[in-house]
Amino acid sequence: MSIRKNPRVLVVTPEVTYLPDGMGNMANYMTAKAGGLADVSAALISALFQQGVDVHVALPDYRKLFNTNRSQVLGRTLGAIRDVMPGDRIHLAEDRAFYYLDNVYSNYSAENARIALAFQREVINNIIPRVKPDLIHCNDWMTGLVPAVSRQAGIPCLFTVHNIHSTRLSLAQIEDRGIDAAYFWQHLYYHQMAYEYEETRSTNPVDFLLSGVFAAHFVNTVSPSFLHEVAQGRHGFVEPPLERELANKVAAGCAVGILNAPDPSFDPEKDGALARPFGPKDHVAGKRANKKALQASTGLAIDDRAALFFWPHRLESIQKGCQLLADILYRMVHTYWDRGLQLVFVANGEYQPIFRNIVHFHGFADRVAICSFDENLARLAYGAADFVLMPSRFEPCGLPQMIGCCYGALPVAHDTGGIHDTVAALDVDAHRGNGFLFNVYDSNGLFWAVSQAMGFHERPAAVRAREVRRIMKESAAAFNHSVTARRYIDLYETMLDRPLVVPPPESGLQGEYTIK
Repeated sequence: MSIRKNPRVLVVTPEVTYLPDGMGNMANYMTAKAGGLADVSAALISALFQQGVDVHVALPDYRKLFNTNRSQVLGRTLGAIRDVMPGDRIHLAEDRAFYYLDNVYSNYSAENARIALAFQREVINNIIPRVKPDLIHCNDWMTGLVPAVSRQAGIPCLFTVHNIHSTRLSLAQIEDRGIDAAYFWQHLYYHQMAYEYEETRSTNPVDFLLSGVFAAHFVNTVSPSFLHEVAQGRHGFVEPPLERELANKVAAGCAVGILNAPDPSFDPEKDGALARPFGPKDHVAGKRANKKALQASTGLAIDDRAALFFWPHRLESIQKGCQLLADILYRMVHTYWDRGLQLVFVANGEYQPIFRNIVHFHGFADRVAICSFDENLARLAYGAADFVLMPSRFEPCGLPQMIGCCYGALPVAHDTGGIHDTVAALDVDAHRGNGFLFNVYDSNGLFWAVSQAMGFHERPAAVRAREVRRIMKESAAAFNHSVTARRYIDLYETMLDRPLVVPPPESGLQGEYTIK
């Protein structure tokens, strides 16, 4: 049997942190990030590229963002930019809608809808015909129309749900932006049942996220548990149609959960933001040095024996559980005052002034530091912290709990979604687990988990060092993009029913070949 052509995969994403050097000299400064989707897209594309997949990427041409990043990169790494391969794997959607943006998303929903339509118009009309992909991988609502085009064209399509946000527009609005929706309208998901095109065109809005789920051949969420929680109707904030469509995909065997993984730069042995890089073997000295550095830079009392908790994500009340921590902040600090408990926030959001007021009122400034988000400070906090707080109401995946474990900062978290898939209750005697979980979503549950963490911190130093060393090693092996990319490659191969990688000529292998 002759070797089959290496199937071509087109990844369509509105965000990316970076692209592999080998994808052209533009790749070094293509940063357009609003959240975790950017990191996941970047790492997946890089991992697929490194494993030999014929991967292409479609991305809006954020000219202002890219030019700013280009200047920064060239000033920092002049002469280091490589061009190992032609850059024709990077396909930029051209439109003035995103040429001058300072951020990936606008604060206005109508503007975001306009950006999404401009991006998808270029993907549908120009990029897909030019690339001629064998498989298309779309990400989130801003790509939600593409799976319908893919289904109409007979191209297998994977749709990844990173977040549950969406938007609705009529077919008339979609067509006004240059997309011929009449070609694929029957594969879209409408607010009400659609029977005839003309009747539907102006009065029956299309839901972008649901259209992506409905039309795609396969769907995945970014953790297995979150997929089943939504499909089983366990989250009241998820609209019933999304629950129903995901449940249908699960029942049909066309939905899976694939965990994200932290960006490879989150490596405590190589992280340049740390005062002292460290690994599992020397983590005690490394974390002590980083703790002192963080305390000095944030105004916390200098005490390398303090139990340091770190809040790593945005300060909002809908998902992240800020209100739970606000309810117990005084109790938490007061209860463990004599044992030196400290807490550092490196995050923005609506709850930041609330926490500032609590700290100011009680005079906790040397025990609780509230800092706006800064990438280097956040990395230093991972290296310094003993524990990472994640009292999320829901969590599609979550990366801080994984990063924390890699840096020896154990998660204190609500047992939900991706946290459930990555954190197990620590059992010191059995040398199992990696964190402290609470099941009942309320402030008492969070305080109980904090108490469990403090109990671990009061264990003999040798016991703590042994467990943290084990957790760091296990986390580095489990939470990486080689593992994640392998899962996606397996799914691509299932969808294509053919291998994604052909053997090199010198291998002597013939016929179909799949990396295992």
